[in-house]
Amino acid sequence: MGAETVIDLGLDRGVPESYERPRRPTVPIWLAPALLAVLLLVSSAASAAPPRPPFTELLRVPMGPADPYLVTGSGLLTQSYGRLTAYDLESGALRWRAGETIPVFRLRTAGGLVLMRPWTTGGVEPGTTAFSVTTGAKQWRNERSVITFAGGDALLAVNGVRSFSGTGRRVQGRIEVLDPVTGTARWQVRVPSTAVVTGVPGPADAGSRLLLIRDDRTAALYDVADGRLLATRELPAATYAPDNPVVAGGVLVLRHPGAGGMEVSAYDPVTLRPLWTEPAEGTRELSACGLLACFIGTDGVRAVDPATGDDRWARGDWQAVEERGDTLLAYPDGNDPGRPGALVDAATGRVLAALTGWRPMAGADGSGRLLVTREVRDGARTMVAVADPGIGRLRPLAELPAGVSECQAAPSRLVCRSASGELVVWAYDEAAGER
Repeated sequence: MGAETVIDLGLDRGVPESYERPRRPTVPIWLAPALLAVLLLVSSAASAAPPRPPFTELLRVPMGPADPYLVTGSGLLTQSYGRLTAYDLESGALRWRAGETIPVFRLRTAGGLVLMRPWTTGGVEPGTTAFSVTTGAKQWRNERSVITFAGGDALLAVNGVRSFSGTGRRVQGRIEVLDPVTGTARWQVRVPSTAVVTGVPGPADAGSRLLLIRDDRTAALYDVADGRLLATRELPAATYAPDNPVVAGGVLVLRHPGAGGMEVSAYDPVTLRPLWTEPAEGTRELSACGLLACFIGTDGVRAVDPATGDDRWARGDWQAVEERGDTLLAYPDGNDPGRPGALVDAATGRVLAALTGWRPMAGADGSGRLLVTREVRDGARTMVAVADPGIGRLRPLAELPAGVSECQAAPSRLVCRSASGELVVWAYDEAAGER
C-alpha cells in the first residue's frame, strides 16, 4: 500500500508553538462614534428596500394601429374600439367614456372641448363633433371642418381647400366664428374665391384677431370677438400658404418676390402698416423662433428682430428649426426632421444641449424640458434622456421596455404604443439621473 495521506482540517492535534492568539486591536476613544456611524449606515443600506424600476406601468388601453390619442393637461384622451375615452394620467383611473361609438380620424382640444373628426369614405365631408373635456358629454356638431389657431381658443368652421401646402388654412366660401359653448355662429364672412386664414395676437388689452388674405392679395384683419373689420391692406404678390406669412414676435412676416429678387417684409399686427422690407435672396421659408423670425435657406438659418429687421444671430450649418416652447430644435439636414442636431436658445442661437443621434419626443416633462430617445444595443432597446439646459447636456433616465414606439411625454408620465397594439402609460421619476 502507498503512503497514507493525512489532511489536517484544524488544530485538533494541538497548537503549534508558532501560533499566536489574535490580539484585540486598540481603538482610540474618539474613533468609536465614527465607526459606529459607519456601521449603522452600512446596516441601513443593506436592509433598505430594492430601488424601484425606472418605469412603472400605470395603465394599458387596447387600441387599433390607426386610432389617435391626445394628451392634454392631466388627462389622456384616447379612442378605444371606436369609443372616445378619457383617463386620468395621475392615477390611471377612467374619467369618462363617450356614449356613441364613432371611428375617430383626428382629435384636438380648444376652449374646454375635444374636437373630433370621424373617418368617412367616398369624399363625404365628415363634419366636426365637440365633446366636453371634463365630462365627455356631446356638446354640438358642425357639418364642416372646425379649425383652431395656436395660442387662442377661436373656433372657425370652414370649407378647406386641398393644395400642395396641405389643408386647413386655405379656405373658400363662408367662414364662421363659433361660440364654443353652443357651436352656433357668432359672426361670419364670405370669401369670393379662396383665402389663407391665420390667427394674430392682439394687444394686451384686446383679444385675438383673424387675418384673411384673399386671392386678390387683399389682407383683412378682424376682431375675433365681434367680427369688426379692423384694417385692410393690399399685400405684395407672393406664394401665400399656411406658413406664409408667419406670426413671429407678434409681427406679421411675409416672404415675397421683389424688384431685385426675394424679399421679406414685416407688418404691424394691429394696423397692417408696413414696418420694414429687406433683401432675402436664398431664403426658401420663414419660421417663428420664439420672439424672433428665422430666415431659412441656402445660407443656413438667420434670426432677426421682427419689429426692426435687425440681425440677432446666424448659423450656416443649420438647415431647419422647430419651436419647442421657449427653445428651438436645430436640424443640420432639413430633409430629416426626425434627427435634430441641438437644442438651442431661441433668443441667442446658443446651443443648450447636443442632440446628435437622438430623436425628440412629443410633449415635455413637468418642467417643460424636452425628452429624447435613442436606440441602443443594436436597436434592441431604447434609452430615454432629458435635454436639460440647466446642466448643458443630456440626462439619461432609463431604458424603455422592449417593443414600444411612438412615445409622448407628459409630467412624470410616458405614453407609448406597444408591440401588441396597446397604448401603455408609464410613471417615471423626473429627478432620475440628476447629480
